[in-house]
Amino acid sequence: MIDIVKEIESVQREVAPGRLAGQAGRTVRLTRTYDAAIDDVWDALTNPERIGRWFLPISGDYRIGGRYQFEGNAGGTIVSCERPQRLRATWEFGPPAGPPSEVEVRLTAAGEGTTDLVLEHTAIVPDEMWDQFGPGAVGVGWEGGLLGLTLHLQGESVGDSTAWQLSEEGRAFFTRSSVAWGAANEAAGADPAAAASAVANTTAFYTTIPEGS
Repeated sequence: MIDIVKEIESVQREVAPGRLAGQAGRTVRLTRTYDAAIDDVWDALTNPERIGRWFLPISGDYRIGGRYQFEGNAGGTIVSCERPQRLRATWEFGPPAGPPSEVEVRLTAAGEGTTDLVLEHTAIVPDEMWDQFGPGAVGVGWEGGLLGLTLHLQGESVGDSTAWQLSEEGRAFFTRSSVAWGAANEAAGADPAAAASAVANTTAFYTTIPEGS
């Protein structure tokens, strides 16, 4: 059983202005510490075989300028790779509506066998989409990914991630994550009522069990 409260409290969440292709955007930032050496964390983040064990199956041309594709999800282009400290790539999901968003992951050795990870996702988000879901639209999803990485580095797994997301434990995790992103949104200056509405919409998106399941 996963200690959901501990996992939620292990992540620091920030919402900030961002720049993308010279345009004003929004950045969602997640920070957490792993009890694993930086080389191990880096390998888990960049080794295609390991990525498929904690996130999604991936294929592509793994070099600067090469494209990658997550099975049934986003793809993009590898922009930079500085082993074992920094990886940056575009993140493209669906038909392009402007400059592709970007994801950057930075690692820092925090001590013997300990690594700090910072993940930033910067995008130009339509106001209506931001008003509806706020930062939780991507923040909650990335938090689920970082949970998968946490378990992987400990030699564990949730098994079928889709089934787990809709389990009682999974829905409790995503609900708490959504609420935490609402707090981060308020801390960044969002109106409390608007932040609460976005939390409700995000929570429903991640936790509603499809009819017939």
